[in-house]
Amino acid sequence: MNEGSEQQYAQRRILFQGDSITDGNRGRDTDPNHILGHGYAFWIAAELGLKLAAKQPGFINRGISGNRVSDLEARWQEDAVELAPDTISILVGVNDILMSIAEPGGFDPTGYEQGYRRLLERTHSDLPEAKLVLCEPFILPGGHTDSDWQAWRAAADACSEAVRRLAQQFGATFVPLQDAFDQACQTAPASYWIWDGVHPTTAGHGLLAKRWLEVVQASKAAIL
Repeated sequence: MNEGSEQQYAQRRILFQGDSITDGNRGRDTDPNHILGHGYAFWIAAELGLKLAAKQPGFINRGISGNRVSDLEARWQEDAVELAPDTISILVGVNDILMSIAEPGGFDPTGYEQGYRRLLERTHSDLPEAKLVLCEPFILPGGHTDSDWQAWRAAADACSEAVRRLAQQFGATFVPLQDAFDQACQTAPASYWIWDGVHPTTAGHGLLAKRWLEVVQASKAAIL
């Protein structure tokens, strides 16, 4: 393991995977102040770590800024299988949109879903007991998405539909997020929740963590 031996004593190991939203500028060493990053993964780990202290759950963050589904596939052995997690939470998709939406043909939802399916098939094969949590990609107006909001929203909706299908197919827990951010904009403007159309603010990470905990802790993937 290249990035430290996070809580080897833990009875239960929860892995967060994805792109910069999950990465949260996490540390790459063993410093417990920074190893989980400064976003929703830290928030969830703080809440559940306190609540379940007697069981000493272990939380691992392997999100990497800029990653797409294909990048997760390329590093899945080291950053998922070899960590032997009991639960894997995945949030990925916005970079798949960002890196292709301006190209001829735009975003390819079929390729996104196929790559994601391969990732889940491998997980089921190599980690058959691991519980899966699939988080819905989300966006709001502003920054990156202002270049072509209609195309961005159509691509995000296609991502959402794909992740929903995969969650159903693989018996995973699906965490809806787009509606939470849409509804939050009735209270404060989009920039209060997501500063550039893609990356959540502190409040946005709080919203994400709150929805994750509400959904996951009421599902078969609950961390107990």
